[in-house]
Amino acid sequence: MRQDKSIEERLKAKAAEIGFAACGVAHADAAPRTAERLRQWLAEGAHGEMLWMEERAEQRGSPRGLWPEVRSVIALGMSYAPANDPLALAAEGEIGRISVYAQGADYHDVVKRRLKELARWLVAEAPGADVKVFVDTAPVMEKPLSEAAGLGWQGKHTNLVSRSHGSWLFLGAIYTTLDLASDGPSGGGCGSCDACQTACPTGAFPAPYRIDARRCVSYLTIENKGPIPRELREGIGNRIYGCDDCLAVCPWNKFAAAAQANLAFHPRAELTVPYLADLLALDDASFRAVFAGSPIKRIGRDRMVRNCLIAAGNSGSDRLVAPVLALLDDPAPVVRGAAAWALERLDRARWQIESGARVAHDPDPQVRAEWLGLDSPAPPR
Repeated sequence: MRQDKSIEERLKAKAAEIGFAACGVAHADAAPRTAERLRQWLAEGAHGEMLWMEERAEQRGSPRGLWPEVRSVIALGMSYAPANDPLALAAEGEIGRISVYAQGADYHDVVKRRLKELARWLVAEAPGADVKVFVDTAPVMEKPLSEAAGLGWQGKHTNLVSRSHGSWLFLGAIYTTLDLASDGPSGGGCGSCDACQTACPTGAFPAPYRIDARRCVSYLTIENKGPIPRELREGIGNRIYGCDDCLAVCPWNKFAAAAQANLAFHPRAELTVPYLADLLALDDASFRAVFAGSPIKRIGRDRMVRNCLIAAGNSGSDRLVAPVLALLDDPAPVVRGAAAWALERLDRARWQIESGARVAHDPDPQVRAEWLGLDSPAPPR
């Protein structure tokens, strides 16, 4: 007589049905070294301005630190594998590069809807079970938990690497009071490959499997609210939101099929080849209109224009001098300062004229530092 499928088998089938490319189960205590590694990383200050990482470190260190009743973690991955080479626009100075994950719909919304759908199914299948769903906005260490659940391993770039999907996975988790059978780690590793370490344009990897967020382009263009350190600006190139370089060069990503990507993450045409001149002209209202429904909207207009000014300064394009000049009087100090730097890079003679008139009169010390060619003084923490 045929035995019914286990709840774990049915769970994985349902996850695949609703759009998840990967699903695995781990016991709540399956990643015991997470808390120790997190404490060391925070002690080094490698999290930069991401104070929320340290404020909830105890909850982040283990699933039971966040929810004592949790017994099992269901780790899930949704593919956003790109159809085109993420590095294709690297030499196009007048075009800004946006990370693949941010060119389509906001993954927070898409993944969370599917997690809730799967959680409702699970509760219906196992009445009395409690569940909580998480995608990126709670103190959950999705990568080590996903590794423990067999989705892949954390590569030398610290991102999860899957044999089938590479690193193009949005990760989510369902915590549950059910005691589910664990899948266990899948094995695998990076071997002697150091392609991701070599590709990083700003040297964000002090050692394999370690990242210093303060040097990472994704951190600098998204999480960092103030001026970008001068020594790192040239390395940013034309990246204006995030960076895909360490993922794009990973050999395992050649196995990631774009056909597996969720349709919601297909890129919007206006975000695949965005011209810097157009983005430099954005005000708050037009920024919100352009990036509605995109994860980019959370950084706001000022940070995006700051990023575009850094890219403009790296472009070597005379055509961007006029839009840069127009931002020297912007209300936002972080924009004015980046405009001063970009102008110096694009038109030294005009920069000298403007510097003489502005260096002593700007009310903001960070902007004055930019005109003097100094790193901006850090604001009080």
